[in-house]
Parts: sequence; structure tokens; C-alpha cells
Amino acid sequence: MKISPFTILLAAILTHNFAFTYILGMCPLIAISLNLKTAFGMGVSVIFVVVMTAMLNWPIYYLILIPTHSEIIAYIVFIITIAASVQLLEMIIEKFFPPLQAAFGIFLPLITVNCVVLAVSLFIILRNYNFLQTIFFALGSSIGWSLGIITIAAIREKLLLVGDIPKGLKGAGIVLVIAGIISLGFMGFAGMFKIQ
Repeated sequence: MKISPFTILLAAILTHNFAFTYILGMCPLIAISLNLKTAFGMGVSVIFVVVMTAMLNWPIYYLILIPTHSEIIAYIVFIITIAASVQLLEMIIEKFFPPLQAAFGIFLPLITVNCVVLAVSLFIILRNYNFLQTIFFALGSSIGWSLGIITIAAIREKLLLVGDIPKGLKGAGIVLVIAGIISLGFMGFAGMFKIQ
């Protein structure tokens, strides 16, 4: 069954949202969602890395690994591509946005091991997407995850103004509660789009 790229884009943002449906990429979601500006920067960075690596990993897999019967090393090749993309992004941010790099700290290089980035490359292979579907899935998945981190950062900033968070929920605890509540909302989108 041929699925339109636009359906894949919407499904990846809503019904198959990596942050709220699959609960992937939680480490940076918890650590970087302290303020809205940093969360937005991380979201844009993840969009760049996910789309770039998907666009590179699809032809590598289908035009190099499959013809040479080397599919067994796909994970290693995907991780190398991801690491190279993150390194390129890090150089760009260091050159043009030094305050943003300082705000990210160690979490910018950790995009390399963000499971969302690898999951997108694996899903495009498992779901047998063509190149155009791959681009739309990567874009939708990364926009969906970015929507998650930005939403959680906005809620956390508002909660800091209220200041009545119980001591045991401060930090990661409140992020998980917020993500859980938002995930319940995203369950309402289930069944609207099917992409697998």
C-alpha cells in the first residue's frame, strides 16, 4: 500500500510522535527543557541531524549496502553517519552561535546517541519507505520530537513562576509527569493516520 508523504509527515508529528507516543529521546528532553530558548535550539538541531542522516542513510543502505550484501553492518554505518552529522552541526553552532553551544553544554554531542536519530533511520528501513517518504518521515519525526521538547520547556517555565512544585517532583520528576499527561492527549490522535 502506497502511503502519501504528507500522511507520513502528519502521522510522524501526531499519531507516531517519538516523544509522546514512543517515549524516545527522553534524556535531552529532560535535561534541555529548562528554558524555552535552549529547547527551541535543541529542537532545531535535532531536526537538522535527523533529516540529514535520513537523507544520507537511505541511499547508503539501498544503493551500497544491499547491492554488496552488507546489510549486517547497517547499524554501524548509520551511527557513523549520525556522528559525522552531529560533528558538522557542532562546528556550525560553535562558529555562528557560541551562546547556544554554551547553553547545550555536553548535550549537543549527545545528539549522536539520541535514540530518536537512530530510530528514524531504522524505521525507514523496516517500513521500506522510498526516498521521498524517508524525507517526510524524518522531517515529521524530528518536528514531533521538537514540538515535545518545546512544549515541555514552556510548561516548565510557567511552573517555575507558580513555584508550588512538590520537592520530590522537581527536575526530572515533573518532566515525566508533564510528558505522561501530554502523552494521554496524543493518544486521542491514535487511528487517524496509519504509517506502518
